Amino acid sequence: MQDYKSSIAFGVIGLGRFGFSLAETLSENGQEVLALDSKESKIKQIQDKVHQAFVVTQLNKETLKEAGLQNCGTVIVCIGEHVEVSILTTLNVIELGIPRVIAKAISAEHGRVLQKIGAEVVYPERDRAIRLANSLTRPRALDYIDLSSEYTITELRLTDKLHGKTILELDLRKKFHLNIIAIVRENETIIEIAPDLKLNTNDLIAIVGRKDNIIKFERLFIS
Repeated sequence: MQDYKSSIAFGVIGLGRFGFSLAETLSENGQEVLALDSKESKIKQIQDKVHQAFVVTQLNKETLKEAGLQNCGTVIVCIGEHVEVSILTTLNVIELGIPRVIAKAISAEHGRVLQKIGAEVVYPERDRAIRLANSLTRPRALDYIDLSSEYTITELRLTDKLHGKTILELDLRKKFHLNIIAIVRENETIIEIAPDLKLNTNDLIAIVGRKDNIIKFERLFIS
């Protein structure tokens, strides 16, 4: 291994299913990725797909620095199964001065510890389950970005129930305490939303607000 001087966009530590898919997709999206794992077989699988890939049997600061991890703008620690290793590795990465550190957690307790030491936390298994449940019960909702446990940004495809209605007539802010932040119509994205703008069937709208209010709106006008 050697200390690379050039800046690398992403470092991925741990090439389980989540980490491997993450590193592969980041690379496919045109990003330089440094991938690290303790198993040589994993590194052989990924080495032709990413910028650099190294076998690391120890995850202390010296080894991580030798691999060039300090040159990464963002590092994602994808070690979930071994909680102690996950926490210590995340701490080592943070102490290397990486601008942004994200860590995978497998439980709420695991996540709280990672947050306390300064990492952003993702819950892949939980998030996949939530997304599946939403897709099964809210088929007109296309995507979600959770801002907190209560608030979300949701994309919805409009049905003919709202065709021809204006933003003023819909009055989402007053009736549902929701705000429309964008409308996508064919190839046009509308972000300056005038009160007299008429909605069309199949418009894609992005709305922000409390999850329970979004669900009420969906049940009345989208489903």
